[in-house]
Amino acid sequence: MAFMIRVILVILVLLFCLSKVSTAEGEMERITQDIDIVRGGNRRLLLAINCNALCAVRCSANSRPNLCKRACGTCCWRCKCVPPGTYGNHQVCGSCYANMKTRGNKPKCP
Repeated sequence: MAFMIRVILVILVLLFCLSKVSTAEGEMERITQDIDIVRGGNRRLLLAINCNALCAVRCSANSRPNLCKRACGTCCWRCKCVPPGTYGNHQVCGSCYANMKTRGNKPKCP
């Protein structure tokens, strides 16, 4: 009789463990589906960003504002981010903004 109780107890523990594993697998699938939304580690999840207004502020002190706004607009469109201020702060937008180069291997984003 004691042997049967132990066998039933072991079966119940195994069933409990299997239910926890299947729940964890479902949770991992849900997390994986959420991660698929992100297209890169340094992309922002902003649905709408006003690149024209942000680039106008960014390029307000530049000696060539039209050229600056064009480059800034490209960087904003690709990286979905414009750093604050009129100069520097590239690290705020991550490596997408900071590492983008022109054909001449110069930094593209103002």
